[in-house]
Amino acid sequence: MKRLRSYSVCVFLILLTVTLLAGCGGQDTTPEDRFQSYVNAWKNQNFSKMYGYLSKKSQKAISKSDFIARYERIYDGIEAGKLSVHAKKTDENKEGTVPFKATLPTVAGPARFSESVHLTKETRGDKENWYIDWKPSLILPKMTGEDKVSVETLPSERGEILDRNGRPLAMNGTASRIDVIPGKLGSGDKRARTIAQIAERLGVTKQQINDALSASWVKDDSLVPIKTIDASRTDLVSEVTQLPGVVKTDVDSRVYPDKEASAHLTGYVGPITAELLKKHPNEGYNDQSEIGRTGLEQIFEKQLRRQDGAVIHIVDPTGAEKSVVAQKEPKDGQDVQLTIDRRVQDALYNELKKEAGTGVAIDPKTGDVLGLVSAPSYNPNDFVFGLSSGDYNKLSKDPKKPLLNRFTAASAPGSTFKPVTAAIALNRSAIDPGKEVPINGKKWQANKSWGDYYVTRLDSAPKVDMEKALYLSDNIYFAQTALKIGGDHFAADSKKFGFGEALPIPYPVQKSSLSRSGKLNESTLLANSGYGQGQVQVNPLHLSLIYSAFVNDGSIIKPRLVKTDAAPEFWKKQAMSKETAQLISKDLVQVIENPAGTARNARISGVTLAGKTGTPEFKNKQGGSGRENGWFVAYNTKNPKLMVTMVVENTQDRGGSHAVTSKVKNVFQKIFKP
Repeated sequence: MKRLRSYSVCVFLILLTVTLLAGCGGQDTTPEDRFQSYVNAWKNQNFSKMYGYLSKKSQKAISKSDFIARYERIYDGIEAGKLSVHAKKTDENKEGTVPFKATLPTVAGPARFSESVHLTKETRGDKENWYIDWKPSLILPKMTGEDKVSVETLPSERGEILDRNGRPLAMNGTASRIDVIPGKLGSGDKRARTIAQIAERLGVTKQQINDALSASWVKDDSLVPIKTIDASRTDLVSEVTQLPGVVKTDVDSRVYPDKEASAHLTGYVGPITAELLKKHPNEGYNDQSEIGRTGLEQIFEKQLRRQDGAVIHIVDPTGAEKSVVAQKEPKDGQDVQLTIDRRVQDALYNELKKEAGTGVAIDPKTGDVLGLVSAPSYNPNDFVFGLSSGDYNKLSKDPKKPLLNRFTAASAPGSTFKPVTAAIALNRSAIDPGKEVPINGKKWQANKSWGDYYVTRLDSAPKVDMEKALYLSDNIYFAQTALKIGGDHFAADSKKFGFGEALPIPYPVQKSSLSRSGKLNESTLLANSGYGQGQVQVNPLHLSLIYSAFVNDGSIIKPRLVKTDAAPEFWKKQAMSKETAQLISKDLVQVIENPAGTARNARISGVTLAGKTGTPEFKNKQGGSGRENGWFVAYNTKNPKLMVTMVVENTQDRGGSHAVTSKVKNVFQKIFKP
């Protein structure tokens, strides 16, 4: 038993020794150690803990609440980041002095310290330790006494988006902010009537106005913002500012002068969200930043973005500047000049603005994209100025889907795809273009295995060669041609035209595809694909590029959206032979020039156009009624410089593609007029 007690005592003494050593280990035994503990709290901006390290003399000079409030106010104002400190170990430490260098990231760049802090040894309770003799220069360098901090923003400008001729599509301008002066609204019924009139004219609710007026900062002479509107709406500005207590203030704003015509192309900017801040860490954004939200504003955000500069001043109690703590120069965004021609863009939109559809225009010789339009559209200025939830819901629930960007989509091209089938067939020697093929009637099937399924056509020509099949748009001829090519060859050769590939352009668009599987191993699917139905999906810009081969001796031009002085390049060299390209182009002239051509009404006196119509059908069963879209691609053949591809949805009651041909004609006449 004695041995057991001795053992217990021994264990107790060992534990006691460990505890005492642990207690000693937690003690800051040198000024440098103590300063490091203070720095750890400083790095985490734990100002309450920092105050606990201050000497009695320092705590007597400044209260804990004032200490914390001063740090928080200043560090919030300068957007202080994570402090880094390097303390020097010198002989002076024996006397309680620790020299150090520190860097504090701020909105104006790094604030650099080079200071010495003195520590005093004090006994508190039954423990002796080192405590900081605090001074204001430990907030920011060169601060003394009651000095204050002033942060001055050095404004920058966002880069602008310009068309090929320097005309702005997205610019830095001004908007009209409608403000209310509460003291001039009157009182009682008069005030209520005025608020109701403001609400009605600006499209806001009375509750929104009353909420703005009831903010804690509002005084009788305050300017209380109600709504920002397009500065070009001068009639509305004049009307609303005639009401008592209503004034206009010009404010800087992103402005989209082409409005609906270029909305889906340019997109718009907006305030950054918490989600976007997470996606762009350490890139200089803060919760007050604006950022490109859609379209080119988003795609070219890195080039366009503005980065304001800032200066942090130390000022004395009178406001006189004493020193500059940090300074960062502003950095303007870079302008982006596009190949887009605003005249072409507007001409396309004017033809489509009452429709659901899309228009694409290119220069087929250079690859310059001249126009990209989606309709119906929206006014991007509304998103910048502040779109109400009601207006947004109206846009998002519109059955025509004005927020949908249609020029990025791919869909069934119908008969506009037939020249591709013809090119592949000629490449494979699957057809003789001059040979007339006998076709009986308006429906045809390869064999009885097709059951009740037939390929149908609108014309009834008893014999059809390639030229006639193109200008009459004969489905049966091209269904038979596809079967002659064979599914494997058709699928393989489609890759020469870029099917399954992303277009080499900064604006992302849906890839074109021949079928969902990439194969054409069923005879009906292959036959339907020959005339642009089945599962064929083509992006309208891609289709334009394919047609560029007809004016480039068989090579597909590489698209360009950003203006450059570089020579044009080909995306797909020799997608077809020179002879094939020239032959098909000659036949496509007949689509417009021949009296029986499907695009005869697109004929322009003095201008020879080549092109192809298409009317893809979307029906639940063969022979039934259903939705149709109208397509038309056209280009001028003499010195080709404009190619237009246009798609109009729901043309089933308007003659399919005939609803589109006149619109494309109008675009050519508008652009080619003397």
